Amino acid sequence: MTRGCRDCRAGLDHCHGTIIRHWLHRSECTEEGCTSPELMPHAFVVDCDAVGCDCAEVRAPSALAI
Repeated sequence: MTRGCRDCRAGLDHCHGTIIRHWLHRSECTEEGCTSPELMPHAFVVDCDAVGCDCAEVRAPSALAI
């Protein structure tokens, strides 16, 4: 049995990190050196609130203008 990633052995362009999709910001990858998380194939994707980011929270104005 061969060790290593199947995509690596096949020479496919991919990343071993996890994409974190933000609502208000560019997606980011957990893998050091990943430069194009929006374009490169990733096996795992999570929404940012799963890792404690609060950019998806809707913030209501503190006072309404009348």
